[in-house]
Amino acid sequence: MTFFTSANNFYLAKARVLAKSLKKHMPSSIFILILSDKIPSGFNIENEPFDDVITIDKLGIPVENINMWIYMHTVVELCTAVKGQALYNLLEKYEKVVYLDPDIAVFNDLYIIDKLLDQYDIIFTPHQTAPEENDEDVVNNEICSLKHGTYNFGFFAVKANKNGKSYAKWYRDRLQKHCKDDKANGLFTDQRWGDIAPALFEKLLIWKDPGANVSTWNLTHRVITNENGKYYSNGNPLLFYHYSGFDSGAQLYMLNYYSKGNSALYELRNWYINEINMNGQHESEKIICFYNQYSDHTLVKEEERKLLRNRIDVQHHFADTNPYEKAGNSYYNWFLDDINVNNYYYKNREEILKELNIVYKTRSWRLTEPLRKISKYFKK
Repeated sequence: MTFFTSANNFYLAKARVLAKSLKKHMPSSIFILILSDKIPSGFNIENEPFDDVITIDKLGIPVENINMWIYMHTVVELCTAVKGQALYNLLEKYEKVVYLDPDIAVFNDLYIIDKLLDQYDIIFTPHQTAPEENDEDVVNNEICSLKHGTYNFGFFAVKANKNGKSYAKWYRDRLQKHCKDDKANGLFTDQRWGDIAPALFEKLLIWKDPGANVSTWNLTHRVITNENGKYYSNGNPLLFYHYSGFDSGAQLYMLNYYSKGNSALYELRNWYINEINMNGQHESEKIICFYNQYSDHTLVKEEERKLLRNRIDVQHHFADTNPYEKAGNSYYNWFLDDINVNNYYYKNREEILKELNIVYKTRSWRLTEPLRKISKYFKK
């Protein structure tokens, strides 16, 4: 089987841990890193656990201006949006393709996925596999899934047949145009798209193995144990554990909430901390994503990115330019001018309102109010 993950250099240490943990249990597997970044200085693939590294500019994403397309995505959105094109490409070369998020670690062989793909074309794992039993857990888990998606797209597996490739093309096309963290409008990167996939494609398995994609969001119904150095989930082998929310602190917060003093869960966390540190975490977390900075290395601001994404007319105006370049007739300079113009009119508006308020308070304005009310009946 062929596995891939998607990350930028910030997640490089985590991607190494994922690749090494997979190779430990499945040494003959192929592991590919999709990098939404530039290759970092000193990087040598001969010293890495990856069989190949494919940068975003090599994916062949079908857009007219790849730099503009990249610019209009946040770092997280970008690393997600490329997953569709990567899957589409890999299925042209490999028979069975599995995606794993970079913050996952593998604790057992995953040959069961290979067997399942003999029977099914597409495999998803749901965030929850059993109803929650109290309202607090309903809010934390079930309602959270309603907002972010029923299925966790930190994992999926697809077979390279007609149905699987059809799904990959659909997934690629949706992420090309609609991979946004915009929950108010029904989108959360790729996961909300996954909600409708079972209605659109045949032979899609909702895989509920208790050892697959274990994370804090399903610990209410999964008991993790350590038996002689091997981990189990509800008595089944722990296949892979998802350390989602690790950097933000959410993983530890929810672990404390749901662990119920289970030492095995903290063993898994401490093991992971040690592994990512040994694989360059302190170095990789200092690297600023190439696509999160302008040509002079100043950081791209959220409002600059969002305005271009939301203004089709501005996209057309700068269609042949690179938004990361600041010099000349650039989007960046236009943005500054536009902000200044808006500020000018805003300030003038404030001054006009102040003058109007003075007028509204005059005796003559009050005396003529009945006439203004009557006059509207005589308008044609």
